[in-house]
Amino acid sequence: MSTATFNSICFNQGYLRKGEVKISKVKNRNQRVKFYVGGASVLSTKCMQSSEKNKKEVRIGLLGASGYTGAEIVRLLGNHPYFGITLITADRKAGQSMGSVFPHLITQDLPTMVSVKDADFSSVDAVFCCLPHGTTQDIIKGLPRHLKIVDLSADFRLRDIAEYEEWYGQPHSASDLQKEAVYGLTEISREDVKNARLVANPGCYPTSIQLPLVPLIKAKLIEHRNIIIDSKSGVSGAGRGAKEANLYSEIAEGIYSYGVTKHRHVPEIEQGLSDAAQSKINVSFTPHLMPMIRGMQSTIYVEMSQGVTMEDLYQQLRKSYKDEEFVKLLDKGVVPRTHNVRGSNYCFMNVFPDRIPGRAIIISVIDNLVKGASGQALQNLNIMLGYPENTGLLYQPLFP
Repeated sequence: MSTATFNSICFNQGYLRKGEVKISKVKNRNQRVKFYVGGASVLSTKCMQSSEKNKKEVRIGLLGASGYTGAEIVRLLGNHPYFGITLITADRKAGQSMGSVFPHLITQDLPTMVSVKDADFSSVDAVFCCLPHGTTQDIIKGLPRHLKIVDLSADFRLRDIAEYEEWYGQPHSASDLQKEAVYGLTEISREDVKNARLVANPGCYPTSIQLPLVPLIKAKLIEHRNIIIDSKSGVSGAGRGAKEANLYSEIAEGIYSYGVTKHRHVPEIEQGLSDAAQSKINVSFTPHLMPMIRGMQSTIYVEMSQGVTMEDLYQQLRKSYKDEEFVKLLDKGVVPRTHNVRGSNYCFMNVFPDRIPGRAIIISVIDNLVKGASGQALQNLNIMLGYPENTGLLYQPLFP
């Protein structure tokens, strides 16, 4: 485990000492403590105790905390040295503790959940909005202007409000805010995110698709036509609400294709790819629900531009992401697996030759709840507030 990882879990820089077996007891927060990592002991300084959590520099409000993305925000912020949660809303769970709704978060020192109408934003500097699509616009419109906001719904992702109404079935009620919102695909839009007040966090499918395709389109290495995308997601991508289609007996031991030709992420994908191409791109996109909890894979079939080789594609992706913390191009021939990004903010990708001459296959994997939602949201807020963007995000993938 790296020093950066130790720092991210609230330990000051320590060092490894082989062969030590004695573990000291901690009497105060400045006392040094030995513990074990991979057969070696670590000598380090214990961080502040929970009584000091409220002294964190940035006060965070979490709106819509009773869903999976809200719970992931809490999990990630438990590892953040500068962001502390001072407000949590969940209308249907108002008056309850976060630990009673999500027992795995019982160790976190968190405020009691309240309804949005009773929320006091005087003790909040920034907000993660995890509310359902269609309800977010009016709420964000009424928030104090000093707040930095990352919205995880789809309400501010599409620049064309007429297109939003077409795909989401209702008119957009905050067109002025839509003009202000920045689409926060972090690795592509980092400079715009830095100066934003409101960031529209990308959807999970569009994240897994745009990260490999945008650099290739910008470099004119692939054709704009005949892009076919086959994506698969864990069931958590469908949310926490009780739905018959998501029952165990409906999901287990099978694959379910849904939103065929009409999934709501289509205009978001096409918007991002068209921006990269500076011309209109249409894609063929089919998502599938898989019998697993979390994880997402997009398999993308593209036609290479005249004279372009597989090596050109690989080297362009390598060049685009060689300095990126969370996007990794794998060694040639290595197939990305959802298992290898589970619980993390990483996107693993690779490119392969198709049997059909002139075509290539790109495979991209993410955790739909982290890089596809809450992790990217935290990455964006870190940038908006001037913190290193990996702060609180150095969780390694959970395997097996």
